[in-house]
Amino acid sequence: MGTRVGFIGLGNQGKPIAAHLVPAGFETIVYDIDEGPVAELVAAGARAATTPREVGENAEWVGLCVPEDAHVLAVVMGDDGVLAGMAEGGVILVHSTVLPETAHTISEAAAEKGIAVLDACVTGGAARAANRELTYLIGGDAAVIEKTAAYFEATTDIPIIHAGPLGSGAKLKLCINLITYIQWAAAYESMTLARAVGLPQEILEEAGRSNGQITELMSNFLVSHKLPEETRESEGFQALMRGHMNIAEKDLAWALELARKSGVSLPVGSLVSQSMARLYGVEDKGRR
Repeated sequence: MGTRVGFIGLGNQGKPIAAHLVPAGFETIVYDIDEGPVAELVAAGARAATTPREVGENAEWVGLCVPEDAHVLAVVMGDDGVLAGMAEGGVILVHSTVLPETAHTISEAAAEKGIAVLDACVTGGAARAANRELTYLIGGDAAVIEKTAAYFEATTDIPIIHAGPLGSGAKLKLCINLITYIQWAAAYESMTLARAVGLPQEILEEAGRSNGQITELMSNFLVSHKLPEETRESEGFQALMRGHMNIAEKDLAWALELARKSGVSLPVGSLVSQSMARLYGVEDKGRR
């Protein structure tokens, strides 16, 4: 029998990561509050859990990809959390973008039960996750990373990056996200100016790709701005973009908090953090 693996959080990025586990030969158990993605993975060979505790009871390694620090703490340390069910020797892999302190908090609680924690943050997005092209930014003990190497090999073809001790993966992810959102702001404002002076967006993108200034990530971001206004104003699109906006605002807030605690200022990041509704096209008067 292969290693028993659990996964909690089957959202935009979590589901495609978890989808690689069964084909890799892992006995897989999954949990999410949304029954839809759970059913999809069960149809592909996974088992469904009714609580995070049940995941812990039936897995040696558990991946987490939930939206915020509070969710990570709840699914790991709650009464029905992973730690309530997981046996000694287990490993929890936190893929969420969290503050370094969150990784340390759950690690301290996990250590009391002989369970290891890695802040194995992910970057690349849903499409790259589906194509096994995610990059893992990992903080934690090298021996634990080696122990769980099969998990990473099953979910990505990109070499992992060991950023340093526990918390380093979270720190690196916040630095990378800062680059991402500043890039998007640059792409958005350039697009706005190009349109205002009568230049087609396609010409702007062609020129930017030609000289290397518009990256693949920036091009992907600009796709939504080519959609008809009717589509962009629809309830479904607004709900999707609001979800992305909420995560972006949280990630930037954490980057700014980390910067404050580290004694540095991020004036551009601060400005961009107040611009996410505009960048995503979310109709929210309070944020625009």
